Formats: sequence, structure tokens, C-alpha cells
Amino acid sequence: MTEEKGTPGTPPSWRLWPLYAAGFTTAFGAHGVAAVLGGDTDDVVGSLLMLGALLALYDGAEVLLKPLFGSLADRIGARPVMIGGLIGFAAASAAYVVADSPGWLWAARLGQGAAASAFSPSASALVARLNPAAKHGRAFGSYGFHKSIGYTLGPLLGGALMWLGGLRLLFGVMAALAALVAVWALLAVPAVPPLPRRRQTVLDLARRLADPVFLRPTAALAAATAALSVGVGFLPVSGAAAGYGTVATGAAVSVLALTAAVVQPKAGRALDEGRLTTGRGLTTGLLVTAAGLGCAAIPGLPGILLAAVLIGAGTGLITPLGFAALATATPKERLGQTMGSAELGRELGDAGGPLLVAGVATAAGLGTGYAALAAVIAAGPLIALARAGRGRTAPGAAGTPTGGGPAA
Repeated sequence: MTEEKGTPGTPPSWRLWPLYAAGFTTAFGAHGVAAVLGGDTDDVVGSLLMLGALLALYDGAEVLLKPLFGSLADRIGARPVMIGGLIGFAAASAAYVVADSPGWLWAARLGQGAAASAFSPSASALVARLNPAAKHGRAFGSYGFHKSIGYTLGPLLGGALMWLGGLRLLFGVMAALAALVAVWALLAVPAVPPLPRRRQTVLDLARRLADPVFLRPTAALAAATAALSVGVGFLPVSGAAAGYGTVATGAAVSVLALTAAVVQPKAGRALDEGRLTTGRGLTTGLLVTAAGLGCAAIPGLPGILLAAVLIGAGTGLITPLGFAALATATPKERLGQTMGSAELGRELGDAGGPLLVAGVATAAGLGTGYAALAAVIAAGPLIALARAGRGRTAPGAAGTPTGGGPAA
């Protein structure tokens, strides 16, 4: 294997591309069925309830299984778990193509989610293992970029495939994509043997997951995912309520996802080059995201578009910094377990954000729902900034801030 110049021990970048393709696959698999409501679905998916169930089956399996598969990746190696997960995803998708029955549709979605639980945290662990700490920001920025493209194109490609050939064609393309990425990973991704691990008790695991080094970036990732999910799900509702058509509201969602995709590599590069710190970046990202949710309450298309840009920018800033912080602070032999647990936090945010907004909106209107989530997301960084300000101005503190600058 040829090493890249200037990065001893690091594989050439083309060997990492299958990992980015795996990130695209899990995102496309999660959201590719979002267009089934308008397709030729007969009696299988004829309501929003059915669509919600199709989406929830995938996410529910991920919530339950990601930490388990992450631990398995630490035990036997992330590469075989990732490739096995991709093969399982292809098999689950192909099962519906062959059977073409409602029962197999639900089974296929459950199987896809379980398989994604294996290859998603394993791919994240490999991104960390195959890159030195000095390149974690850039690597996770690229990984997040490709995942965001999957979230963006998922509903669009899914809708086109549904129009061309229905659910069987959609699931057939998913099966072919996962199989292709599995073969690509088998040929290109270098073997990364598992590292020796000290025996870990349940109490040891609980202490590690309760450590602020884990909790802070994971909470930020959960908040970002909650805002992203709310933006994708509820901004079209705001647009429709204001009298705008599906083209305008669809464009707003695309702006959100594309902004997040563009910001992630830039944020990762800034982290690696020392132009941005993890703490400052996460704080800024959370505040920008909260501001975007606040803008969503502004009536009219300008408020919706501004909300899309700010939510996309904030979540795009948080995602690579959060994962890079976790990868840097985690012992290499526990990367799979950490990434699986962090992904669980993101899935909880993915579900909790829309639930909070919907619950508040039912009682007090959608604008109040946006404001409620914005307040939850902004609370942590605002409290931290207030404490830091008190610490700088406390008697006996080293230095006194002048002109708004930080203390010495």
C-alpha cells in the first residue's frame, strides 16, 4: 500500500472513498423512501401514518443496535463489520425486490436499519483509525459532506425511482448501491486489526459515557440532528401555511441540506489548521442553529430561507467538530463503541426534536414550537458563556478583560 506524502502511516485518500460512500448509503437508505407517499403504492403506503412507520422502522433499529455493533467493531475489527453490514443492507433490500409484498416491505426496512447500524458506526470508526488526529476535522468534514448529500438527494432520487418503477426499483437500486460499496470497501479499504483492550465493566462504560468529554460533543451532535430533522420536516409546513407551493418549500429544504454539506469540510479544515477550536466551534454552531430556528418563526419565504441557511450552517459546523472531538478523546481500541453511542445520541435528537416542536405547536402554534427547540439548544452554550464571563471577571482572576477581549 502506497502512503500519501507527508502523512506516514496514512492510506492515500482514494482508499477512504468507500467510507464516504457508506455514509451516503445510510443517509440515502434512511430518506430514500420519503417520496413513497406520492408514488404507485396501492394499498401498502397510502397514508402519512404508513410513511412515518417506514421511516421509524429504519431509525428504530439504529437506536437499538448501533452501540452493540460499535462494540463488535472494536472486538473483531471495524472493516469486517462495515462490509458485513453493507452486504446485509443489500440482502434486505433485495428481499423486497424478489418478494414484492407488504409484509416483506416492513421486514426489508427493519433489515436495512439493522444493517445500517453495523456499517454506519464502523465507517465512522475507520475514518478515525485511518487518519491521524491532526486530520480528523478534515476527514469527518468529508464524511459528513457525503452523508449530507445522501440526505439531500435521498427524497429526490427516491421520488424519481418511484416514478420510473415503483418501490421495487427503489429497493433494487438500494441493493445494488450497498453491494457495490461493499465490494469497493473490500478491495480498497485497508485492514485495520482490532487493538488489545483492557477488560471493561458496565460501571467503566457508564463512567466513560458520563464524562463531559463524551457528553458535550454528543449533546451538540444530538441538538444539531434535532434541528436538522425539524428543518427538513417542518419548514415545508411553514411554507405551505404561508401559501407557498412545493417548489419553493422544497428549495428551502435543499438550501438547508446543501449549506450543511458545504460548511462541513470547511469547518473540519479550519479545525485541523488551528483556526478554530472545538469548544468555540461547537458553541458558535449551537447558537447559529438556535438563531435559525428563531428565524423559522418569521412569517413568509424570507424567514424560511434564512432559517434554512442558518440551521444548515450551524449543523454543518457542529457535525465534523463533534465527531473529531470524540475521535481524539477516545482510546483507539474503543472507537467503535464510542461512535455507536454517539450515533445513538444523534438518533435520539432526530426523534426528540420533531416530537418537541410538534407537541408545543399543537398547543401554541408552530412558531412557538420552533422557539421552544431554539431555547433548548441555546441554553447550554449561553450558560457556559455566562460562567466563562463570570470566571474572567471574578476577583483574583488572571487579567481583566478590556474592550470586549478575552482575559489574559
